[in-house]
Amino acid sequence: MNIDVVNDQNEKVGSIELDDALVGGRDRAHLIWESVVHANAAERRGTHATKTRGLVSGTGKKPWRQKGTGRARVGEARNPLWRKGGTVFGPQPRSYGYRVPRKVERGALRAALVEKVKDGMLVVVDRLAAEDGRTKSAAALLARLGAGPKALLVDVSPDRNLQVAVRNLAGVRLVPSRKVTARDIAGTPRVIATKAAVERLQEVMAR
Repeated sequence: MNIDVVNDQNEKVGSIELDDALVGGRDRAHLIWESVVHANAAERRGTHATKTRGLVSGTGKKPWRQKGTGRARVGEARNPLWRKGGTVFGPQPRSYGYRVPRKVERGALRAALVEKVKDGMLVVVDRLAAEDGRTKSAAALLARLGAGPKALLVDVSPDRNLQVAVRNLAGVRLVPSRKVTARDIAGTPRVIATKAAVERLQEVMAR
C-alpha cells in the first residue's frame, strides 16, 4: 500500500510504501484499549489517603471499664465505630502503574496507525520545520496540511524551532517517533508524520 508524501505546501513530492504486515492481518483494535488504560493508569497520581485509627487525633485511653456499666465495650475514642474515628480499609497512597507486554504495546501502536491510514487521517510529509519559530507560521503550516484544531505531529528528531512554535497551539502536540504511543494516535483526529518517522515506526512494529 502506497501513501503520498507531500511538502509543506501540501504538494505531492513522492510516496512511501507501507509494509503489508502493517496494514494487513487481523483487526486488533482491542489492543488499543489495553494500551490506553495502561497509559492512563501510569499517569494517576495515587496521592489519596485516609486516616487510620493510629493517625486520627484523640486519646488512647479506655473511656470506661469493660464490664459493669451496661454500656457497649470500647477500647479507645479513635476506634472506627465512633464519630471522628479512624477509617477501616480506606484508600492509601499507591502507584496504579503496571506492566504490559512489549508485543501488546507494539500491536496497539500498529492497530491505531492502521485505523488512521484506513480513515485517510494520516498525512506524510517530507519534513516538519518552522524556520522562524513563530506560532503564526506553525498555524499556517498546519492549515495547509489540513490539520484541524487537534493534531499530532510525529518526527524522528523534532525541530527545535517547531517545538517552540507549536507549544502555544492548543490541541497540537509534537512527539518524537520513539515516544509515540497508541493513545497519542487514537486520541487525535489527524496525524501528521514525516516520512522518516513512518519508516522508523514500521521498523519498530516489524520486530
